[in-house]
Amino acid sequence: MKDFRICKGEIINNNVIVRSMEDIELLYGKGYFGKGILSRSRPDYNIAQEELRRRWKDSRIKFPVISSIKYQHHVEWAKELLRGRNMDSKSIDKIIGDYTSPINLPGEKDETVNLEGDIEELQPKSPNKDCVVREGDPHYDPLSQYGSDPGANHKATQQGKEALEKTHCHRHDDLIIHCGCKPEKQTVHTEPESVMEDRGHEYVMVEEETVAEAEDMEEDRGEVKKLQLVCHRNPFRILEYLQLSHEEAFFLVYALGCLSITSKKEPLTIVKLWEVFSSAQENFQTRYMAYHHFRCKGWVPKVGLKYGTDLLLYRKGPPFYHASYSVIVELVDENYEGRPLRPLTWRSLSGLNRTTMNVSKELLICYLMKPPGVTEEDLSSPECIQKFKVQAS
Repeated sequence: MKDFRICKGEIINNNVIVRSMEDIELLYGKGYFGKGILSRSRPDYNIAQEELRRRWKDSRIKFPVISSIKYQHHVEWAKELLRGRNMDSKSIDKIIGDYTSPINLPGEKDETVNLEGDIEELQPKSPNKDCVVREGDPHYDPLSQYGSDPGANHKATQQGKEALEKTHCHRHDDLIIHCGCKPEKQTVHTEPESVMEDRGHEYVMVEEETVAEAEDMEEDRGEVKKLQLVCHRNPFRILEYLQLSHEEAFFLVYALGCLSITSKKEPLTIVKLWEVFSSAQENFQTRYMAYHHFRCKGWVPKVGLKYGTDLLLYRKGPPFYHASYSVIVELVDENYEGRPLRPLTWRSLSGLNRTTMNVSKELLICYLMKPPGVTEEDLSSPECIQKFKVQAS
Protein backbone atom coordinates (compact mmCIF):
# COMPACT_ATOMS: atom_id res chain seq x y z
CA MET A 1 0.00 0.00 0.00
CA LYS A 2 1.35 3.41 -0.96
CA ASP A 3 -0.14 5.19 2.07
CA PHE A 4 1.17 2.72 4.64
CA ARG A 5 4.04 3.95 6.75
CA ILE A 6 5.47 3.36 10.19
CA CYS A 7 4.88 6.40 12.39
CA LYS A 8 7.17 7.25 15.28
CA GLY A 9 6.20 8.00 18.86
CA GLU A 10 8.08 8.35 22.12
CA ILE A 11 7.25 8.05 25.79
CA ILE A 12 7.81 11.31 27.66
CA ASN A 13 6.70 11.65 31.29
CA ASN A 14 4.46 8.60 30.96
CA ASN A 15 2.77 10.06 27.85
CA VAL A 16 3.05 8.85 24.27
CA ILE A 17 3.89 11.80 22.01
CA VAL A 18 4.04 11.98 18.21
CA ARG A 19 6.06 14.93 16.89
CA SER A 20 6.20 14.57 13.10
CA MET A 21 3.52 16.61 11.33
CA GLU A 22 3.16 13.93 8.65
CA ASP A 23 2.59 11.27 11.31
CA ILE A 24 0.15 13.52 13.17
CA GLU A 25 -1.93 14.12 10.06
CA LEU A 26 -1.91 10.42 9.21
CA LEU A 27 -2.87 9.10 12.65
CA TYR A 28 -5.54 11.65 13.40
CA GLY A 29 -6.79 12.02 9.85
CA LYS A 30 -7.30 8.30 9.24
CA GLY A 31 -8.61 7.15 12.59
CA TYR A 32 -8.89 10.11 14.97
CA PHE A 33 -6.17 8.69 17.18
CA GLY A 34 -4.92 10.98 19.94
CA LYS A 35 -5.50 14.67 20.56
CA GLY A 36 -3.48 17.85 20.16
CA ILE A 37 -1.74 19.00 23.33
CA LEU A 38 -2.67 22.61 22.51
CA SER A 39 -6.13 21.87 21.10
CA ARG A 40 -9.34 20.37 22.43
CA SER A 41 -9.20 17.47 20.00
CA ARG A 42 -7.95 17.94 16.44
CA PRO A 43 -4.28 19.04 16.49
CA ASP A 44 -4.82 22.31 14.61
CA TYR A 45 -3.49 24.87 17.08
CA ASN A 46 -2.75 28.19 15.42
CA ILE A 47 -0.93 31.09 16.98
CA ALA A 48 -3.47 33.47 15.38
CA GLN A 49 -6.20 34.96 17.57
CA GLU A 50 -9.69 34.45 16.18
CA GLU A 51 -11.12 37.80 17.27
CA LEU A 52 -8.25 39.66 15.59
CA ARG A 53 -8.60 37.60 12.43
CA ARG A 54 -12.24 38.63 12.18
CA ARG A 55 -11.31 42.27 12.81
CA TRP A 56 -8.82 42.26 9.94
CA LYS A 57 -10.76 39.95 7.60
CA ASP A 58 -10.99 42.62 4.89
CA SER A 59 -7.23 42.96 4.63
CA ARG A 60 -5.21 40.54 2.54
CA ILE A 61 -3.10 38.95 5.25
CA LYS A 62 -1.08 35.80 4.69
CA PHE A 63 0.35 35.52 8.19
CA PRO A 64 -1.26 34.90 11.60
CA VAL A 65 -2.55 38.00 13.38
CA ILE A 66 -1.84 38.32 17.11
CA SER A 67 -1.99 41.07 19.70
CA SER A 68 1.06 42.97 20.90
CA ILE A 69 0.54 41.52 24.40
CA LYS A 70 0.68 37.95 23.11
CA TYR A 71 3.75 38.77 21.04
CA GLN A 72 5.50 40.20 24.10
CA HIS A 73 4.88 36.91 25.89
CA HIS A 74 6.76 35.11 23.11
CA VAL A 75 9.57 37.66 23.35
CA GLU A 76 9.90 37.06 27.10
CA TRP A 77 9.95 33.30 26.60
CA ALA A 78 12.74 33.70 24.04
CA LYS A 79 14.72 35.81 26.51
CA GLU A 80 14.32 33.11 29.15
CA LEU A 81 15.66 30.59 26.67
CA LEU A 82 18.78 32.68 26.09
CA ARG A 83 19.24 33.25 29.82
CA GLY A 84 19.41 29.49 30.16
CA ARG A 85 22.45 29.62 27.87
CA ASN A 86 24.30 31.83 30.36
CA MET A 87 24.10 34.98 28.25
CA ASP A 88 24.24 38.43 29.82
CA SER A 89 21.22 40.76 29.74
CA LYS A 90 22.82 43.27 27.38
CA SER A 91 23.55 40.63 24.75
CA ILE A 92 20.09 39.14 25.13
CA ASP A 93 18.40 42.51 24.63
CA LYS A 94 20.53 43.17 21.55
CA ILE A 95 19.81 39.79 19.99
CA ILE A 96 16.08 39.84 20.69
CA GLY A 97 15.82 43.49 19.65
CA ASP A 98 17.41 42.77 16.27
CA TYR A 99 15.43 39.60 15.74
CA THR A 100 12.01 41.05 16.59
CA SER A 101 12.38 44.40 14.86
CA PRO A 102 9.71 45.24 12.23
CA ILE A 103 10.64 43.89 8.83
CA ASN A 104 9.74 44.23 5.16
CA LEU A 105 10.69 40.96 3.58
CA PRO A 106 11.71 40.61 -0.06
CA GLY A 107 9.18 38.78 -2.18
CA GLU A 108 5.57 39.04 -3.18
CA LYS A 109 3.85 42.35 -2.40
CA ASP A 110 0.88 42.39 -0.11
CA GLU A 111 -1.35 45.07 1.35
CA THR A 112 -2.75 45.41 4.84
CA VAL A 113 -5.47 47.81 5.90
CA ASN A 114 -5.49 49.41 9.33
CA LEU A 115 -8.65 50.25 11.24
CA GLU A 116 -8.65 53.85 10.01
CA GLY A 117 -8.75 52.75 6.38
CA ASP A 118 -5.15 53.61 5.54
CA ILE A 119 -3.35 51.24 3.19
CA GLU A 120 0.18 50.22 3.93
CA GLU A 121 2.41 48.19 1.66
CA LEU A 122 4.10 45.13 3.02
CA GLN A 123 6.41 42.79 1.21
CA PRO A 124 6.32 39.47 3.04
CA LYS A 125 7.79 36.20 1.98
CA SER A 126 5.64 33.19 2.80
CA PRO A 127 7.28 31.03 5.46
CA ASN A 128 8.06 27.42 4.74
CA LYS A 129 4.96 25.48 5.81
CA ASP A 130 6.99 22.32 6.22
CA CYS A 131 9.38 24.01 8.63
CA VAL A 132 9.21 22.85 12.23
CA VAL A 133 11.15 24.98 14.70
CA ARG A 134 12.99 22.85 17.22
CA GLU A 135 15.08 24.22 20.04
CA GLY A 136 18.80 23.79 19.47
CA ASP A 137 18.56 22.76 15.80
CA PRO A 138 20.49 25.36 13.73
CA HIS A 139 18.29 24.62 10.72
CA TYR A 140 15.06 25.36 12.58
CA ASP A 141 15.69 27.14 15.88
CA PRO A 142 16.02 30.87 15.19
CA LEU A 143 18.02 31.43 18.38
CA SER A 144 20.33 28.42 18.16
CA GLN A 145 23.08 30.45 16.52
CA TYR A 146 23.42 32.56 19.68
CA GLY A 147 25.40 30.74 22.34
CA SER A 148 27.46 31.63 25.37
CA ASP A 149 30.73 31.67 23.38
CA PRO A 150 31.66 35.34 22.78
CA GLY A 151 34.24 34.34 20.18
CA ALA A 152 31.80 32.52 17.90
CA ASN A 153 31.73 35.25 15.24
CA HIS A 154 35.52 35.56 15.32
CA LYS A 155 35.86 31.82 14.81
CA ALA A 156 33.50 31.93 11.81
CA THR A 157 35.54 34.77 10.27
CA GLN A 158 38.76 32.90 10.90
CA GLN A 159 37.36 29.74 9.28
CA GLY A 160 36.39 31.78 6.19
CA LYS A 161 39.91 33.17 5.95
CA GLU A 162 41.42 29.70 6.27
CA ALA A 163 39.13 28.49 3.49
CA LEU A 164 40.41 31.27 1.18
CA GLU A 165 44.01 30.34 1.96
CA LYS A 166 43.30 26.82 0.71
CA THR A 167 41.25 27.85 -2.36
CA HIS A 168 43.08 27.50 -5.68
CA CYS A 169 42.59 29.90 -8.62
CA HIS A 170 42.36 28.09 -11.96
CA ARG A 171 43.14 31.26 -13.94
CA HIS A 172 46.47 32.18 -12.40
CA ASP A 173 47.52 28.78 -11.06
CA ASP A 174 47.89 30.32 -7.60
CA LEU A 175 45.94 30.69 -4.37
CA ILE A 176 43.05 33.17 -4.50
CA ILE A 177 44.30 35.00 -1.44
CA HIS A 178 47.48 35.93 -3.40
CA CYS A 179 46.07 36.71 -6.85
CA GLY A 180 43.06 38.69 -5.67
CA CYS A 181 40.39 36.91 -7.74
CA LYS A 182 36.94 36.36 -6.34
CA PRO A 183 36.14 32.81 -5.24
CA GLU A 184 33.41 30.83 -6.93
CA LYS A 185 30.03 30.72 -5.23
CA GLN A 186 30.36 27.12 -4.19
CA THR A 187 33.76 27.82 -2.61
CA VAL A 188 33.00 30.67 -0.23
CA HIS A 189 29.38 31.51 0.39
CA THR A 190 28.60 34.92 1.80
CA GLU A 191 25.18 36.52 2.05
CA PRO A 192 23.75 39.58 3.74
CA GLU A 193 22.72 38.98 7.33
CA SER A 194 19.09 39.91 6.62
CA VAL A 195 18.78 37.21 3.96
CA MET A 196 20.37 34.58 6.17
CA GLU A 197 17.97 35.37 9.02
CA ASP A 198 14.87 35.11 6.83
CA ARG A 199 15.26 31.38 6.23
CA GLY A 200 12.98 28.98 8.03
CA HIS A 201 11.32 31.45 10.38
CA GLU A 202 7.70 32.03 11.25
CA TYR A 203 6.26 35.46 10.56
CA VAL A 204 3.34 37.04 12.38
CA MET A 205 1.36 40.24 12.00
CA VAL A 206 1.25 42.06 15.33
CA GLU A 207 -1.57 44.48 16.04
CA GLU A 208 0.12 47.55 17.45
CA GLU A 209 -1.21 50.90 18.59
CA THR A 210 0.31 54.02 17.06
CA VAL A 211 -0.22 57.71 17.70
CA ALA A 212 -0.70 60.03 14.73
CA GLU A 213 -1.51 63.71 14.37
CA ALA A 214 -5.06 64.58 13.38
CA GLU A 215 -6.34 67.85 11.97
CA ASP A 216 -9.94 69.02 12.29
CA MET A 217 -11.35 72.20 10.75
CA GLU A 218 -13.26 73.13 13.92
CA GLU A 219 -10.78 71.92 16.51
CA ASP A 220 -7.09 72.30 17.11
CA ARG A 221 -4.66 69.72 15.83
CA GLY A 222 -4.41 66.80 18.24
CA GLU A 223 -3.37 63.15 18.43
CA VAL A 224 -5.36 60.10 17.37
CA LYS A 225 -4.58 56.52 18.33
CA LYS A 226 -4.75 54.01 15.49
CA LEU A 227 -4.24 50.27 15.21
CA GLN A 228 -2.04 48.84 12.52
CA LEU A 229 -0.45 45.50 11.66
CA VAL A 230 3.32 45.21 11.74
CA CYS A 231 5.23 42.18 10.47
CA HIS A 232 7.64 40.57 12.97
CA ARG A 233 9.50 37.33 13.29
CA ASN A 234 8.15 35.03 15.97
CA PRO A 235 11.09 34.43 18.36
CA PHE A 236 9.45 31.56 20.24
CA ARG A 237 7.33 29.10 18.32
CA ILE A 238 5.09 26.66 20.18
CA LEU A 239 4.70 23.31 18.44
CA GLU A 240 1.58 21.19 18.40
CA TYR A 241 2.16 17.55 19.32
CA LEU A 242 -0.20 14.60 19.16
CA GLN A 243 -0.76 12.87 22.50
CA LEU A 244 -1.92 9.27 22.41
CA SER A 245 -3.58 7.42 25.26
CA HIS A 246 -1.96 4.14 26.26
CA GLU A 247 -4.83 2.21 24.69
CA GLU A 248 -4.54 4.09 21.40
CA ALA A 249 -0.78 3.72 21.28
CA PHE A 250 -0.85 0.00 21.97
CA PHE A 251 -3.61 -0.57 19.39
CA LEU A 252 -1.52 1.17 16.74
CA VAL A 253 1.49 -0.98 17.63
CA TYR A 254 -0.18 -4.31 18.31
CA ALA A 255 -3.26 -4.40 16.06
CA LEU A 256 -2.29 -2.16 13.13
CA GLY A 257 1.50 -2.31 13.24
CA CYS A 258 1.82 1.29 12.04
CA LEU A 259 3.53 2.84 15.06
CA SER A 260 6.97 2.41 16.59
CA ILE A 261 7.43 3.69 20.15
CA THR A 262 10.72 4.50 21.83
CA SER A 263 11.62 5.27 25.42
CA LYS A 264 14.88 7.13 26.04
CA LYS A 265 15.72 6.55 22.36
CA GLU A 266 15.36 2.78 22.77
CA PRO A 267 12.65 1.04 20.68
CA LEU A 268 10.16 -1.02 22.69
CA THR A 269 8.85 -4.42 21.67
CA ILE A 270 5.16 -5.27 21.94
CA VAL A 271 5.71 -7.33 25.08
CA LYS A 272 7.85 -4.65 26.70
CA LEU A 273 5.30 -1.97 25.79
CA TRP A 274 2.55 -4.06 27.40
CA GLU A 275 4.63 -4.27 30.58
CA VAL A 276 5.38 -0.54 30.61
CA PHE A 277 1.74 0.46 30.16
CA SER A 278 0.51 -2.13 32.68
CA SER A 279 2.83 -0.80 35.36
CA ALA A 280 2.10 2.85 34.55
CA GLN A 281 -1.71 2.65 34.36
CA GLU A 282 -4.02 0.81 36.70
CA ASN A 283 -6.37 -1.64 34.95
CA PHE A 284 -4.68 -0.97 31.60
CA GLN A 285 -5.02 -4.62 30.56
CA THR A 286 -8.80 -4.77 30.92
CA ARG A 287 -9.33 -1.27 29.54
CA TYR A 288 -7.27 -2.08 26.46
CA MET A 289 -9.25 -5.25 25.79
CA ALA A 290 -12.45 -3.21 25.81
CA TYR A 291 -10.82 -0.58 23.61
CA HIS A 292 -9.65 -3.25 21.16
CA HIS A 293 -13.13 -4.76 21.01
CA PHE A 294 -14.94 -1.50 20.24
CA ARG A 295 -12.31 -0.33 17.76
CA CYS A 296 -12.69 -3.54 15.80
CA LYS A 297 -16.46 -2.99 15.80
CA GLY A 298 -16.02 0.36 14.06
CA TRP A 299 -16.35 2.69 17.04
CA VAL A 300 -13.85 5.44 17.91
CA PRO A 301 -13.12 5.01 21.65
CA LYS A 302 -11.67 7.84 23.70
CA VAL A 303 -10.70 8.17 27.36
CA GLY A 304 -13.83 8.78 29.45
CA LEU A 305 -12.14 10.30 32.49
CA LYS A 306 -13.94 13.65 32.24
CA TYR A 307 -17.30 11.88 32.68
CA GLY A 308 -16.13 9.43 35.33
CA THR A 309 -16.04 6.39 33.06
CA ASP A 310 -13.39 4.29 31.34
CA LEU A 311 -14.21 4.99 27.70
CA LEU A 312 -16.33 7.19 25.44
CA LEU A 313 -17.63 5.75 22.18
CA TYR A 314 -17.97 7.92 19.08
CA ARG A 315 -19.92 6.66 16.10
CA LYS A 316 -17.58 8.07 13.44
CA GLY A 317 -15.27 10.40 15.30
CA PRO A 318 -15.22 13.56 17.42
CA PRO A 319 -15.67 15.95 14.44
CA PHE A 320 -19.04 14.45 13.44
CA TYR A 321 -21.03 13.53 16.56
CA HIS A 322 -20.82 13.75 20.31
CA ALA A 323 -20.00 10.49 22.05
CA SER A 324 -22.94 8.07 22.09
CA TYR A 325 -21.94 5.94 25.07
CA SER A 326 -20.00 6.19 28.30
CA VAL A 327 -18.44 2.81 29.05
CA ILE A 328 -17.56 1.16 32.35
CA VAL A 329 -15.31 -1.91 32.07
CA GLU A 330 -15.68 -4.82 34.51
CA LEU A 331 -13.73 -8.09 34.76
CA VAL A 332 -15.89 -11.16 35.54
CA ASP A 333 -15.85 -14.93 35.12
CA GLU A 334 -18.24 -16.97 32.97
CA ASN A 335 -20.94 -16.60 35.66
CA TYR A 336 -20.62 -12.80 35.64
CA GLU A 337 -19.04 -12.90 39.07
CA GLY A 338 -15.81 -11.44 40.25
CA ARG A 339 -14.19 -8.64 42.17
CA PRO A 340 -15.44 -5.35 40.66
CA LEU A 341 -12.81 -3.08 39.19
CA ARG A 342 -14.99 -0.08 39.95
CA PRO A 343 -17.12 -0.68 43.07
CA LEU A 344 -20.47 1.07 42.52
CA THR A 345 -23.12 1.72 45.12
CA TRP A 346 -26.69 2.55 44.18
CA ARG A 347 -26.00 6.19 44.99
CA SER A 348 -22.80 6.41 42.90
CA LEU A 349 -24.42 4.50 40.03
CA SER A 350 -27.42 6.84 40.09
CA GLY A 351 -25.16 9.89 40.04
CA LEU A 352 -23.07 8.47 37.21
CA ASN A 353 -26.18 7.67 35.19
CA ARG A 354 -27.54 11.18 35.75
CA THR A 355 -24.25 12.75 34.65
CA THR A 356 -24.28 10.60 31.53
CA MET A 357 -27.85 11.55 30.65
CA ASN A 358 -27.15 15.26 31.16
CA VAL A 359 -24.55 15.11 28.37
CA SER A 360 -26.87 13.13 26.06
CA LYS A 361 -25.11 9.81 26.39
CA GLU A 362 -26.05 6.33 27.49
CA LEU A 363 -24.25 4.36 30.16
CA LEU A 364 -22.83 1.07 28.90
CA ILE A 365 -21.27 -1.65 31.06
CA CYS A 366 -18.70 -3.80 29.26
CA TYR A 367 -18.00 -7.21 30.85
CA LEU A 368 -14.68 -8.89 30.13
CA MET A 369 -15.24 -12.61 30.68
CA LYS A 370 -12.10 -14.21 32.07
CA PRO A 371 -11.86 -17.91 31.08
CA PRO A 372 -10.95 -20.47 33.74
CA GLY A 373 -7.27 -21.21 34.12
CA VAL A 374 -6.06 -17.72 33.18
CA THR A 375 -3.55 -16.58 35.80
CA GLU A 376 -1.93 -13.26 36.63
CA GLU A 377 1.17 -14.49 34.84
CA ASP A 378 -0.87 -14.93 31.66
CA LEU A 379 -2.03 -11.32 31.94
CA SER A 380 1.59 -10.17 31.74
CA SER A 381 1.60 -10.92 28.01
CA PRO A 382 -0.66 -9.46 25.27
CA GLU A 383 -1.32 -13.04 24.11
CA CYS A 384 -4.03 -13.20 26.78
CA ILE A 385 -6.23 -10.88 24.71
CA GLN A 386 -7.30 -13.72 22.44
CA LYS A 387 -8.64 -15.76 25.39
CA PHE A 388 -11.16 -13.19 26.65
CA LYS A 389 -14.76 -12.70 25.58
CA VAL A 390 -16.62 -9.39 25.70
CA GLN A 391 -20.24 -8.77 26.61
CA ALA A 392 -21.65 -5.23 26.60
CA SER A 393 -25.03 -4.23 27.97
